[in-house]
Amino acid sequence: MWFPKVFMLSILFSLFQSPASGIKKSYIVYFGSHAHGPQISKVDLDAVADSHQQFLGSYLGSGEKARDAIIYSYDRHINGFAAMLEEEEAAKIARHPNVVSVFLNQGRKLHTTHSWDFMLMEKDGVVDPSSLWRRARFGEDSIIANLDTGVWPESRSFSEEGIGPLPSKWKGTCENDTAVGVTCNRKLIGARYFNKGYIAYAGGLTSSDDSARDIDGHGTHTLSTAGGNFVPGANVFGLGNGTAKGGSPKARVASYKVCWPPVNGSECFDADIIKAFDMAIHDGVDVLSVSLGGEPSDYFNDGLAIGALHAVKNGITVVCSAGNSGPMDGTVTNTAPWIITVGASTVDREFETFVELRNGKRLQGTSLSSPLSEKKFYPLITGKQAKAANASEADALLCKPKSLDHEKAKGKVVVCLRGETARMDKGYQAALVGAAGMILCNDKAGGSEIIADPHVLPAAQISYTDGLAVFAYINSTDHALGYISSPTAKLGTKPAPFMAAFSSRGPNTVTSEILKPDITAPGVNIIAAFSEAISPTAFDFDKRKSPFITESGTSMSCPHVAGVVGLLKTLHPDWSPAAIRSAIMTTARTRANTMTPMVDGRDGLEATPFSYGAGHIRPNRAQDPGLVFDLSINDYLDFLCASGYNSTMIEPFSDGPYKCPESTSIVDFNNPSITIRQLRNSMSVIRKVKNVGLPGTYAAHVREPYGISVSVEPNILTFEKEGDEKSFKVTFEARWDGVTEDYEFGSLTWTDGRHYVRSPIVVSFGGDY
Repeated sequence: MWFPKVFMLSILFSLFQSPASGIKKSYIVYFGSHAHGPQISKVDLDAVADSHQQFLGSYLGSGEKARDAIIYSYDRHINGFAAMLEEEEAAKIARHPNVVSVFLNQGRKLHTTHSWDFMLMEKDGVVDPSSLWRRARFGEDSIIANLDTGVWPESRSFSEEGIGPLPSKWKGTCENDTAVGVTCNRKLIGARYFNKGYIAYAGGLTSSDDSARDIDGHGTHTLSTAGGNFVPGANVFGLGNGTAKGGSPKARVASYKVCWPPVNGSECFDADIIKAFDMAIHDGVDVLSVSLGGEPSDYFNDGLAIGALHAVKNGITVVCSAGNSGPMDGTVTNTAPWIITVGASTVDREFETFVELRNGKRLQGTSLSSPLSEKKFYPLITGKQAKAANASEADALLCKPKSLDHEKAKGKVVVCLRGETARMDKGYQAALVGAAGMILCNDKAGGSEIIADPHVLPAAQISYTDGLAVFAYINSTDHALGYISSPTAKLGTKPAPFMAAFSSRGPNTVTSEILKPDITAPGVNIIAAFSEAISPTAFDFDKRKSPFITESGTSMSCPHVAGVVGLLKTLHPDWSPAAIRSAIMTTARTRANTMTPMVDGRDGLEATPFSYGAGHIRPNRAQDPGLVFDLSINDYLDFLCASGYNSTMIEPFSDGPYKCPESTSIVDFNNPSITIRQLRNSMSVIRKVKNVGLPGTYAAHVREPYGISVSVEPNILTFEKEGDEKSFKVTFEARWDGVTEDYEFGSLTWTDGRHYVRSPIVVSFGGDY
């Protein structure tokens, strides 16, 4: 069993490089929950701030020193504060009996590829929730918010056309008091920004940055994907023309800006994230879409997990991206079971371009770039062949900055290898030395995953296998020639969906018994709104502006799921966040449009639950799942007990007295998936399902993992009315000694002939995580 590091303060603080005495860093001191009544007054908020100052003052020597040190008081739902402290001061505070945890104000990153490589819900795409849209009135009763880089309010995706008056429950505001503020309307009903945690780590911001406005594009893209209004005639440089619409097109949307210019690889800091969660809960949002994350850590040392738990406690569904650190295993982030964690997969639309070689080969690629100036064959040269005098062959092959020679590359199409640097920067480097175009060849890790980018010169990205063919051709002749065709949008491509190679994978390294990610959704070449404060490449010389753009990443798949949640919240306002998570997971699919299993973009082999969780989302099925695995807030507290936390630590989060059960097991946590890390002979788990449909009888069907016998008792469940709950036991037994050390996969499906409630099964005899 995994034990949280928070128990061992020496380990907690040794996680970070020990600073010399006197050096202050920003820490978060977490107490648990507040006990405010339904209406929070200014008197209440002032009392919280005073109590935090008095508490800290008792350690620093005076209230004045405490006031100067405190960055934020978390004063509405989350009880705690962020402050500048020395390590020894933080360690002393952590020993106080009323303190749940003390941890550094850690940095996180956005989960879009941003054209970097790591190691819209569209009716004509793979996902078609049209009937759910109609039944849920396009999500008009939901308020969807994101934690991100802000919002571009002028985007047509945030038009108030067809939107009614503000919901009475909304308590939020639009912070429009800066030089480049944000104006709101009946669609975009809120915009706040939080940067004190970032400033404590990185220093100040420019006046143009110090605002809720999105100058990066990421926040506008994700928020419009989740809840953007209908926009006819949307396209990217003339490609993919159609009507853009978010998952919940009539939902109200709000933006909480917590991410800023990167510093040491971090853009979003826990101190700001917790404050944004605290305000979003207070403001009255229904769904929070969070396309960012950091290194997985124990739950009370993770600001995002803490904020999400408070949100779920208040009935808010929290959706987070799984991360872009694939294809390595064990890289998934946002691992808490109260979060819907989303991987990234493809849709059946591609922006197709072709690489034609003089030897007759025609290779399919993708791009959003302009065509070559002439329709003719151009000389082909690898980056290695175009190497600058002072560059290494490895850097030149990757087309790194200053690695290419102008005289060698001028007028030619340069072939670059993917990896280490930004995809679009490789094209930029080729353009700087006068290249006519670029062919970007996937490395082995990239596999068959190709991403459409608005390169600054004519370009195409091709798969690893096709890249090998290009390199082989160039090496076979002294006069290699090739051509790049103009890109076109193509629908109905096969196979789709398949898993993006960049999508982070399980196993879950924090709690191995909880399968993560939970689900996968469209996250490759997604068209959505974009900030017009920046060019599509973010290069200074690129003066192009585009109100819509394609982006890829689990940042893009996360708001797809948030949009579906907005529809489900409108249709089923009484469903808990856990019921919604269950409905989405148990109705997902694991097959592509070829009626064969989904494959993995990294190697073309069959994908597993460690990449897709329960499968690719099916919104129409999620509206009527039949049965759900529901959870209360006490179930989450019991889970924390089973994870090694004690009652003293957990009770401050509860609204009343709480005591850990005398006996509890993580494997019996009522998750829609079943994961057993170390099966020893025979083992049983308990689950409970609730009927959310008509009366009916469900039978169990098992697809057994290799070498493992699975039995279900009882294997027939009869529900006489909506709301009925039934428990069942699943027993796993090895068919022979030493079956396998690897993870094996299967599934358990309950069906009444109309509904299919499928739970993924993951079993290992000796998993490493």
